[in-house]
Amino acid sequence: MPSFNRLLFVSLGSLLACSSTQPGAMPGTPSNQGATQDTRSHEEATQDTPSNEEATPDTPSNEGATPDTPSNEKSTEPCTVRTTPARFPSPERIVAMGDFHGDLAATRRILQKAGLTDAGDNWIGGRTVFVHVGDVLDRGNDEPEVIELLAKLREQAASAGGAVHTLHGNHELMNTAGDFRYVTPEGFTDFAHVEARPALAAEVARFNERFRGRAAAFLPGGPWAERLAANDTAIVVGDSVFVHGGLLPAFAADLPGLNQRIRCWLTGQGPMPPEVNDPSGPLWSREYSRAPEACDALEESLSALGAMRMIVGHTPQLAGITSACQQKVWRIDVGLAAHYGGPSQALEIRGSEVSVIE
Repeated sequence: MPSFNRLLFVSLGSLLACSSTQPGAMPGTPSNQGATQDTRSHEEATQDTPSNEEATPDTPSNEGATPDTPSNEKSTEPCTVRTTPARFPSPERIVAMGDFHGDLAATRRILQKAGLTDAGDNWIGGRTVFVHVGDVLDRGNDEPEVIELLAKLREQAASAGGAVHTLHGNHELMNTAGDFRYVTPEGFTDFAHVEARPALAAEVARFNERFRGRAAAFLPGGPWAERLAANDTAIVVGDSVFVHGGLLPAFAADLPGLNQRIRCWLTGQGPMPPEVNDPSGPLWSREYSRAPEACDALEESLSALGAMRMIVGHTPQLAGITSACQQKVWRIDVGLAAHYGGPSQALEIRGSEVSVIE
């Protein structure tokens, strides 16, 4: 039976006293009382705090674990998830978008604005390659609807000769680790019907009853965690690197291996990779999104990957998409979800030309 690390734990009394919008609250955590890159075909603490409710950041933490916190030990059985390439050929057009955070209306609006979908949410982007750099979960009330929409578009785009690439954000993997601090009340209700698979039953039972459906859905080996395993963590399309937080040189050497390790964990076939909870890792890094930007490190990572630019999300740019380091990094999380109230923007890449869709 798999067991998993937790990012942060609080007591049942704290859970009941805190709302899901408070950064310190962890509504889903068990209490002590109950508880070389090949080519394949296409197919948040913010720098500027948006509200007083978010005065503290959503950062990874190993502190505060309860005495009965599960270890990170896993079965010695080998992971059956195959390693897939992380490099894709250069298309005529790439559209990249930042964090959706469970806001279906905002997601539909920017997809239509970019010419990727029609009013019926069907793909009309032709051979365009669309990359979403992660954070579909948390802060909004439409999480399953947004996930279902992106899955539908992935199939439709592939049939049209285009592609949809959905990447992991830190919030997807926070949920897989049982960190539910940023889940809305409806986010628990939407998954309340999910029953724990036998291998997860004991682990799910450690959670307070209100949060067991979400735990059953998203803990490693759960049905929605397995759906997330279809995502990559970092990819290269043409001469552009896409990742949620940023790739420092230490993490740029083996993207296929990085993607596979996280897939193995999501499917319950491996331990939590250290990159998941590393403040400087690909999901959490802000070194390219906050001044002074680490331009030398960026140059080293791009050189290692044979790329010209890196596109990241994670750190909201509430005035709109920004670039730094002589346009070698583009920050595309504009806080477009209602939770932040940022602008509706996307990034378009055509050859060497990079522009903002607004």
